[in-house]
Amino acid sequence: MPSATTSERGAAPLRSAIIGTGGIAHAHAGAIAGLAPRIEVVAVADVDRDRAEAFALRHSPQASVYASADELLAAETLDLVHVCTPPQTHVPLAIAAMRAGVPVLVEKPTALSLAEADELAAVSAETGVPVLTVYQHRFGPAAQRLLRLFAEGALGRAMVATCETQWYRGPEYFDLPWRGRWHVEGGGPTMGHGIHQFDLLLAVLGPWSRVSAFAARQKLPTDTEDVSVAVAEFDNGALATIVNSIVSPRESSRLRFDFDCATVEVEHLYGYADGDWTFTPARGHEELASLWHASDSPETTSHRSQIEAIVTALEEGRDPGVGIADARRTLEFAAATYASAFRGVPIRAGQITPDDPFATAMDGGAVPWAPVKEPIGAGA
Repeated sequence: MPSATTSERGAAPLRSAIIGTGGIAHAHAGAIAGLAPRIEVVAVADVDRDRAEAFALRHSPQASVYASADELLAAETLDLVHVCTPPQTHVPLAIAAMRAGVPVLVEKPTALSLAEADELAAVSAETGVPVLTVYQHRFGPAAQRLLRLFAEGALGRAMVATCETQWYRGPEYFDLPWRGRWHVEGGGPTMGHGIHQFDLLLAVLGPWSRVSAFAARQKLPTDTEDVSVAVAEFDNGALATIVNSIVSPRESSRLRFDFDCATVEVEHLYGYADGDWTFTPARGHEELASLWHASDSPETTSHRSQIEAIVTALEEGRDPGVGIADARRTLEFAAATYASAFRGVPIRAGQITPDDPFATAMDGGAVPWAPVKEPIGAGA
């Protein structure tokens, strides 16, 4: 059912629902609890009803419990739906929410292909309902400060950047049947792990123009890559290196931006605090240090920072972030990484057209380590 308008709702909390009550759903529920009384969970749904009931009891005992998203959307009046299900279900669930008139926040990846992202954009345009993606690293105070200072011109021209997501996952991580499979997860660390980091890179540097990349399956029992390395050129002339790995024993997430007037960098693991960032003015620009105004708060970036920004935008009648246009640009960067790695050529922005195999699947049917299928009748 369509969400209520602000005037109809008055000062009552925003009504949210969570579809899918697995691991990541707990982060959403915790963030919502921390934002009370501005927003509350009024309903949850999961194909495993017992799990849904246990989840509701833990996080929101008053919430109604449903065995399907369709039942939930038909019964509830909502302001926001959180899709926390495995990746291959994101698009149909997001479309169902939009057609019910409810803004939807989807866990990454938004979609498994550019074709699916374009379908989401079309439904959003048709219904006038936003579809949003969880990219919480954009919403930490330091990232917001960096975005503002760069936009204002205080840092000068962007020249060089480094983006590294070097994590470690053992074989047991892939015991879940949907992990490490192109058709249900979309890809390896490029899609499922490093995407948060390079989304922030793209948010800061703006449109990218060209990507040249490599990808490999170094050791893990997956269909997808476990490492990718890319070099990217941006419309503003900046150059960046991007590493996505899940075979790195010393885990680290690192971003570094070298501007004309300063270097801004952060190293963290799964979320950063203000204290994880350093700001180094170039010689002759020491006065810029006073603009960085970092706090000593130990709070790290989490779902709460983005959901709070979404709640504020909904309360004020503004478009919340991160919308489908930005999410698609990040997804196109992932697709270009795979296309470049598997074709062995640089890929330009916009080059992956709707008739390109990499528009409909991130592997593009070109994974070099995929088993070769014998023709029908071979060996007969």
